[in-house]
Amino acid sequence: MPVLKIEALTKSFGPNIAVNKVTFAVEKPAMIGIIGRSGAGKSTLLRMLNRLTDASSGRIVFEGRDVSALKGAEKRAWQSQCAMIFQQFNLVPRMDVVSNVLHGTLNRRSTLATMFNLFPDSDIHRAIEILDRLGIAEHAPKRAEALSGGQQQRVAIARALMQDPKIILADEPIASLDPMNAQIVMDTLRRIHEEDGRMVIANLHTLDTARRYCDRVIGMLAGRVVFDGTPEQLTTGVARDIYGADASFSEESTSTAIETLDRERLRAIHAAEAAI
Repeated sequence: MPVLKIEALTKSFGPNIAVNKVTFAVEKPAMIGIIGRSGAGKSTLLRMLNRLTDASSGRIVFEGRDVSALKGAEKRAWQSQCAMIFQQFNLVPRMDVVSNVLHGTLNRRSTLATMFNLFPDSDIHRAIEILDRLGIAEHAPKRAEALSGGQQQRVAIARALMQDPKIILADEPIASLDPMNAQIVMDTLRRIHEEDGRMVIANLHTLDTARRYCDRVIGMLAGRVVFDGTPEQLTTGVARDIYGADASFSEESTSTAIETLDRERLRAIHAAEAAI
């Protein structure tokens, strides 16, 4: 039995279909990249998996249980097992880093404890251990807003790990980061998958990132899955189909790789020199 099975999952907003009968199965924990142009349905798909958005039809089955039908406490328990990381971090800027991480335990704590920000010592120690694992333990007492974007995204990952999830969903986790921080964040997600055996599903906006870090790549166009294969099968021709682009499509124009950006910068310099 697959660990995760998506069956004809559909989401409509009035007459508009954001996700259209998406079907795929994941046999074992893997790192999966979902790519596609803006508006392809990638974010809506992840939000349905986490139950932030209810599906219009179809099913999400995890370890034999239909999680798309869960309600109340069972739904909240599923959201703890299926952690979400967002492009804009969703941290509390004026709160210290360790408290932001501890918020990953809110789903399993009482309302009173949450209101007064009361955390047991065991949770505090675990939060610091996770921050240390991600290389940012020295920032634990600082306000989140004092950190760089890459550091804040690692705090968001630490908060997700505090939930001890079976799946980590990352919605464009590096879209707002510079190439160096993007690499650090993707290295972190890959290491978590390999060391912890957790499933990671990430929406990505660059092909080079999907090829470098993912075991499997799913391409979406207009709400449908139009590609599902290995990174090696993700050729430039396939990418054109996924993005609905013509022969002028260039992968380098979407690359986050530092060496590619350097090549682009050199070309711009040479072009400027030639124009003089």
